[in-house]
Amino acid sequence: MAEPATATENNEARRVQMLRAATELICERGFTETRISDVAKRAGVSSALVIYYFGTRDRLLVDALRFSEESFYEAAERMLSEVPSVRERISLLIEWTCVPSSAGEIPGAWGLWFDLWAQAFRHEEVKAGRVERDARWRRMIVDAIESTGSGTGVHPSMFALEFAALLDGLSIQVALDDPEVDSQVAYDIAMRFAERELNLPTEQRRTRPRSLAGTQPLAGTKSIAGTKSAGGRRQAR
Repeated sequence: MAEPATATENNEARRVQMLRAATELICERGFTETRISDVAKRAGVSSALVIYYFGTRDRLLVDALRFSEESFYEAAERMLSEVPSVRERISLLIEWTCVPSSAGEIPGAWGLWFDLWAQAFRHEEVKAGRVERDARWRRMIVDAIESTGSGTGVHPSMFALEFAALLDGLSIQVALDDPEVDSQVAYDIAMRFAERELNLPTEQRRTRPRSLAGTQPLAGTKSIAGTKSAGGRRQAR
């Protein structure tokens, strides 16, 4: 098995070029239909160079997801830090995960996440990547309720586990166009759960998602109302 090249300042621009190409292609075609040669052609490099930088297709998938989500997390963390209310923070997390910012958009980088989950079932390297990504998402949820200092009375880590699992399930239904679970229903279910668990006052009216200014989504990713979009689950997953 080929070992990937070590990331350095000198090769970072070329790595990003290939990761962007891989992210776009996996979102467009799916992982199983994306070949190393396809990524090389889209990036304007040789197949040998893609293998040199990433070693395997599995590594390329994990790194593509990590790449697609990095700008999301940076923008989302900045936005959440500016919101003092636990309710509004929770609302943003739900919007970013379950509500497309434009017609026909898959919420978050769900195309990439579907492929990641499928490959993680049989491939250890991909499984490790999934664990890493989910841990960061749950940490963001914990921070969203802890850093306000409002004292919700719940165990933050347990709430994050439950809330993240609920959002994952709801987002899948929305992404697959379930006739009974559209983005509005998904939002309402998730918000009612948060209200019960965090003892929040009930919400009478849902607000529209706020955009993550300055983020440049890739076609097909997660979106922070315009960010979780080349493939991030949490697109401000």
